Amino acid sequence: MNLILFGPPAAGKGTQAKRLVEQRGMVQLSTGDMLREAIASGSELGQQCQAIMSAGGLIADDIVIALIEARLKEAEDAGGAIFDGFPRTLGQAEALDAMLAKLGKKIDHVVRLKVDDTQLLERVAKRYADQGRPDDNPESFKVRLDAYNRNTAPLLPYYGDKGLLTEVDGMGSIETVAAAIDTALDAG
Repeated sequence: MNLILFGPPAAGKGTQAKRLVEQRGMVQLSTGDMLREAIASGSELGQQCQAIMSAGGLIADDIVIALIEARLKEAEDAGGAIFDGFPRTLGQAEALDAMLAKLGKKIDHVVRLKVDDTQLLERVAKRYADQGRPDDNPESFKVRLDAYNRNTAPLLPYYGDKGLLTEVDGMGSIETVAAAIDTALDAG
C-alpha cells in the first residue's frame, strides 16, 4: 500500500506516519527528515538546503524527487510507503506517479489532515520554544505555510478526481486522528 499523508508542515503527519510504520510495517518517506539529515551531514547539498529552509523557501523539485527515488525501492520491498511532506506540487505528484508506474505500483490512499492555520502557528511556536528546531522558527514557518497553501491547492482536485482523497480533522487528539486514518485505510 502506498499512502500520502497530506497537510501543511506541523499538521501531525510525522506523528501519524510513525504510528503507521509501527502498526503496519510500512516505510516512512519524510522529505522533512531527509532534508534535516542532509543538513546535519554538512554536505554541500545540506548547506544549500539549510539556506533555503532558513529563509522559509521550499526545496527544488529535482532535489526532493531524487531523495524520494533513492528510498522508493526500500519502501516497496517493505510493503509500501508513507509519503510524508511529498508531493507538495502538481509536478511532484506527476513525477511520483511516474516513478511508481515504473515499479508497477500506484498511490492507494491520500489522507489530508485538515488544520486551522492560526492554531497550527501556535503549535509550531510552542514546538520551537520547547525543541528549538530551526525549521520551526515562527517567522520562516509563516512563509512555508503560505507557500504550502498556495502550491498544494491543485493537488486536492488531482487526487480527488482519482477517488483517492480522504479528509481527516487534523486538530483532534493524536488518537482521534489515528482512528480516522485507520478507518479510511481499512475502508478500501
